[in-house]
Amino acid sequence: MRSGNLADERRPVIAIVGSPSLLGRELRDLLAEKPLPAAIRLIGAEDDDSVTLSEHAGEPVVMTSLDEDNLSGARVVVLAGSAAASRKAAEILERTRGEAALLDLTGYWEDSPRARLRAPMLEPPDYVVPKTAIHVVAHPAAIALALLLKQLARKYALRVAVAHVFEPASERGRQGVEELKEQTVSLLTFKQLPKRVFDEQLGFNLLIRYGSSAPQALEDVERRIERHLASLLALAGGPAPPSLRLIQAPVFHGHSFSVWIEFEQNPGTPELEQALTHPEIDVRGAGTDAPTAVGFAGQSGVAVGAIETDRNNPRAVWFWMVADNLRLAAQNALAVLAQLVGGEGEK
Repeated sequence: MRSGNLADERRPVIAIVGSPSLLGRELRDLLAEKPLPAAIRLIGAEDDDSVTLSEHAGEPVVMTSLDEDNLSGARVVVLAGSAAASRKAAEILERTRGEAALLDLTGYWEDSPRARLRAPMLEPPDYVVPKTAIHVVAHPAAIALALLLKQLARKYALRVAVAHVFEPASERGRQGVEELKEQTVSLLTFKQLPKRVFDEQLGFNLLIRYGSSAPQALEDVERRIERHLASLLALAGGPAPPSLRLIQAPVFHGHSFSVWIEFEQNPGTPELEQALTHPEIDVRGAGTDAPTAVGFAGQSGVAVGAIETDRNNPRAVWFWMVADNLRLAAQNALAVLAQLVGGEGEK
């Protein structure tokens, strides 16, 4: 978004590459709700040279193409689109010796020696990253689990933990959402199923693995969550990571988690509910409905409920947790942006 206003020109620029993506739009919505002292520049897809009209904070804005001119002068470049767009943006910045900070929501830069995993809501107050760091926002499932486990471990000793993570289609982007919708309609109308993203029937089904021709393997995502979770727990001084299983669920948005934890001594449900008191945790206590991904859509943080002792192991407790995957990732990205442009971050 470019402006002729002199005040806008003096403000640092945040360029969002892939702003039409699900994550890009979620971040734009949060920036509209909680504006930063920066000008927002929206950049479209890597294979589209057209200039289109979009909207930000209730105002019409121009969405530009991904090129040198539109990345020039940015204080921060946010990568929120495809791998191809991230690659092209990186090539442009390297060629032009751009000094913009990089904030990666895609995981493209994860293996770079300069990459630093970010989740400000879990970072200690004195946490500092190098100025040359590439800020890679952690997987939202890892953030949610780390938040739960860290909070419990502050008061109680955790012996063993097991987590089942139910992945929404929106984690595969707009293409994943569209394919689930098309599969659902096709199943109800007895038509052939599209399988470009999952290479398997996801509609009315659960998947522990995608088909062999899927562009991304579900087990690779599972390993990524495990890596991020281990790093976040180590950073926060939390417990050992849980055993984890990732299941692809036939839902459009929102992670759901079934977590089993064995304590050295079960403190009881009321005490556990009290221990989970945290600005980013909505605790649904006894007598209230358990949280659902649909009911928690559009909300920040996580919701935890249905906290019940395992009937076959008196030291173990079940927890049910949900989170809006897009909002949780964007929420942490916004906090990083606030640090990079001088706004007030959110821990």
